[in-house]
Amino acid sequence: MADEYQYSEYDKREARRESKYGHSYKWIALSNTTLGVMMATIDSSILIISLPAIFNGLGINPLTPGNITLLLWLLLGYIIMSSTVVITIGRLSDMFGRVRLYNLGFAIFAIGSTLLYVASYAFKGTTAVEMFIILRLVQGLGGGFLFANSTAIITDAFPKNQRGTAMGINQISAIMGSLLGLIIGGVLATIDWHLIFLISVPVGIIGAIWSYVALHEIAEIRKDQKIDIFGNITFALGLTVILLSMTYGLLPYGNANTGWHNPYVVGGMALGVSLIIAFIIIELKSKDPMFNLGLFKIKEFSSGIVSLFLSGIARGGLQFMLIIWLQGIWLPLHGVNFINTPLQAGIDMTPLLAGFLLFGPTSGYLSDRYGARRLKIIGMTINVFGFLMLAILPVNFAYADFAVIIFLLGAGQGMFAAPNTISIMNSVPPQNRGATSGIQGTLTNASFMFSMVVFFTILIFGLGATLPKVLYNGLIMQNVPNQTAATVSKLPPTSALFAALLGYNPMQTLLSNATSSIPKANLTVITGTKFFPSLISNSFKSGMRIVMFVAAAMAAIVAIISALRKETKIKEAGAQ
Repeated sequence: MADEYQYSEYDKREARRESKYGHSYKWIALSNTTLGVMMATIDSSILIISLPAIFNGLGINPLTPGNITLLLWLLLGYIIMSSTVVITIGRLSDMFGRVRLYNLGFAIFAIGSTLLYVASYAFKGTTAVEMFIILRLVQGLGGGFLFANSTAIITDAFPKNQRGTAMGINQISAIMGSLLGLIIGGVLATIDWHLIFLISVPVGIIGAIWSYVALHEIAEIRKDQKIDIFGNITFALGLTVILLSMTYGLLPYGNANTGWHNPYVVGGMALGVSLIIAFIIIELKSKDPMFNLGLFKIKEFSSGIVSLFLSGIARGGLQFMLIIWLQGIWLPLHGVNFINTPLQAGIDMTPLLAGFLLFGPTSGYLSDRYGARRLKIIGMTINVFGFLMLAILPVNFAYADFAVIIFLLGAGQGMFAAPNTISIMNSVPPQNRGATSGIQGTLTNASFMFSMVVFFTILIFGLGATLPKVLYNGLIMQNVPNQTAATVSKLPPTSALFAALLGYNPMQTLLSNATSSIPKANLTVITGTKFFPSLISNSFKSGMRIVMFVAAAMAAIVAIISALRKETKIKEAGAQ
């Protein structure tokens, strides 16, 4: 059929590759890169669940105004670092060798992980958190090397008619890692929070040795090209400034619930956008650009990249909403103690992981046989309906209904991820695969940040409009003195959201100095599992519905883009 891939026999280059490295090499490359990507994504999410245990172990309250910045940096520094370096690393990989830089990434990741574990015993208090932030940046740098090269190494190692299957497995490992991080973090936090930093040490060391011994450089190395110094600098600085400005935009400023009118945030966004514009101008005029912007003239590439970014925003928003929904509202309303909600939330989200695990590899295999277009359309259409079903689901839902919906969302994302990735990688010349893999990594991580900022902002505005009055009235009804109730009701919505995200009961902290003036029976109710979740549930529901509608709209746009793109025959772009 016209829109199905048509395959031919291996071309001479592929035959020579298999003859030189053996039939099993491609599976060695897949297993090693899968391990690397999974470990990198586990570490990107493992702290979301385990931060309360870490801060408690250090004797720090992360929700106090002075510590929220540390919390944000510890939570997001890894992602910011890996987002800003992957395109540069991808370009360098095309010039100096993808396997060589991938090996370097595993080594950096192993060193950062080891130093993090040592620092967890060597430092205390805020000094420890500051050291963790620095070393998480080192980890993020290593993760950037892994992200930038894994997809390109797989594309180099596998023949055209098996790349979908291989990419499906690799994509599964990336998404599974981010979900496994939530569960692993919760489990280890209940045993010993130091283990959270230890778990990646042996994997990093073994992976680094294994990749150095087993992987081979297949791609042609373009040593004749020069490094685009100004392009690299303007892009890295521009993206870093934008991501940092967006992060600080979530924090209260003056009397406002967010910092979007903070001069430093506004100025930072303007500076970041200006640097990105300068980067584009530099790239268009550069003889050896950091990234070949001419690739965007390839319709399969440009549509795939846009789809990747939009679907990433929708997926990131879903993950944050589910964590807040479960940890901050649903589980406490069902009697689960706040300290236990992080682990239980990870367990309750397993249907999402199951859907992805079941349909991710399957979609990769089917895309090899029948093409990617239909699978991408079906996957995103399923996501549209899944987001809409979540939007109308009651806040205090029946778990069976919730499990079915998130399973469908996982299935839809699994059906889309691998086919879209292989469409992008197949559309570019082999000499550009490293940079292409890099831009995919950048947009995947950046979409995660964008989703957090956009959807958190929506929730903050929703909570800011109703939370003070609702919280004040609720405290007065529980015989809390008027002055104390007025003070507590000024809880910033950002703190309320982070409390829900981290599994904290903010009432215990906010009333810690006023317990003597509150009747014991009322204090028990206020600090129990149902008081705070009941107060924020209505405000959360209205904001959550907006978030789900926005996510559904993004998924619909991706489905339309996929439907409008006609597939072409697979051919090795740029092959001789």
